[in-house]
Amino acid sequence: MSQRTIRVVAAVLEKDGRYLITQRRTTAVLPLMWEFPGGRVEEGETDSQALKREVRHRLGGEIDVGKLISFVSHPYEHYVVDLFLYECMLTAGTLGAKNVHAFKWVTSAEFDQYPFTPADEASMNKLLGVS
Repeated sequence: MSQRTIRVVAAVLEKDGRYLITQRRTTAVLPLMWEFPGGRVEEGETDSQALKREVRHRLGGEIDVGKLISFVSHPYEHYVVDLFLYECMLTAGTLGAKNVHAFKWVTSAEFDQYPFTPADEASMNKLLGVS
C-alpha cells in the first residue's frame, strides 16, 4: 500500500538578514513546531496561488512568489510531504498571527533555537548547505 503524498509550499521571506518563521497552532498536526509560512496546495491551484492564499490566511500579508529554491520529500508515518520552498517578497499587509500560534523574524544562526517540523528542517539544512 503506497502512502498518499501531500504537496506543500512554503515561503522564504527575508528582511534585513532575518527570515520569517511561523509556529503551528496547538490544535495542528505537529503542534507548536516552527516552519516557514505556507501550506497545502489545493486541487486546481498553482504553487504560487497556494502560497499567496496561505500567507494571507495565516499572517494577513501579501507576497510575490519568486523562484523555487529547494525541494524535499519527507516521509511521515501516514503520508509523504513534498515540500517546495520558494523565494518570496512581502509586498503589502501588516503581519499578524491570524491562523498561526506565533511568528518571528530570525537569523539563520538562530534556527537551531526553534524546533522545526522534520520536512522544514530538511529544507532548511538544504538551504543552508548543512547536511
